[in-house]
Amino acid sequence: MPVALQVGLCVVIGIGTGVLSATFGVGGAVVSTPGIRSLGATPVEGIGSTLPSVLPSAIAGTLRYHHEGFVRWGVVRVVAPWGCAASVAGALATVRFPGEGHVQMIITALLVIYTALTTSRSPKASDLDAESHTPLATWWRSALIGAGAGALSGFLGVGGGILMTPTFRRWLKLPLKDTVATSLACVGIIAIPSSITHVTQGTVNWVYALPLCLGVIPGARLGAKFAIQASDRTLRLIIGWGLGIIGFAYGAAEVLALVS
Repeated sequence: MPVALQVGLCVVIGIGTGVLSATFGVGGAVVSTPGIRSLGATPVEGIGSTLPSVLPSAIAGTLRYHHEGFVRWGVVRVVAPWGCAASVAGALATVRFPGEGHVQMIITALLVIYTALTTSRSPKASDLDAESHTPLATWWRSALIGAGAGALSGFLGVGGGILMTPTFRRWLKLPLKDTVATSLACVGIIAIPSSITHVTQGTVNWVYALPLCLGVIPGARLGAKFAIQASDRTLRLIIGWGLGIIGFAYGAAEVLALVS
């Protein structure tokens, strides 16, 4: 494939990634990773090369959400530091894990499907009752979410949002739009140390990474605008169906690649 065409397709993938990243609050690598894999990236490059684009995507989307008052910065202040520390360990583990990246791709698909199922369900009144949470309970839950999301960000290259989106809803009882906005803010911060670690490990191919970075910025602005204007029910169903389809397709492709 000519390099110019490859770069152009990466930019298009980046735009789609930015839209879905800001709409779902998951970092967008669930789209960009299989996208650049289809253009020839190896599984390990698919993990590392998507992370640099997470930061500009998250910044563009978070600024729009912040303007509308949806970002819970108190949660971000607890989640992000734990996530940053854990992301380095996850990134270091990527190149040492057997399966040449295919296993991580399958794990990602399963987590995407889990996020789709949990997010698409209509919440019960008790699920949104935050009054039962003491500040200490909220703090340790946020810290645990951050550590888990950071480890997944570095290990799978997905930004960590596939864990934060369902757990912010179920553990911290955040409304859906606050969940998406706060997850996206955390995703951007956590992606910084994991991206740096992947660069030093040699798993980032900039032929894919740079065009993705260009595309995600306008895409994230569009995605955030749509999510803010959508009703909670519409957003819930779109996240559920969108991530569900991506997860099943993603997992099937990687299983076939692993066994072939």
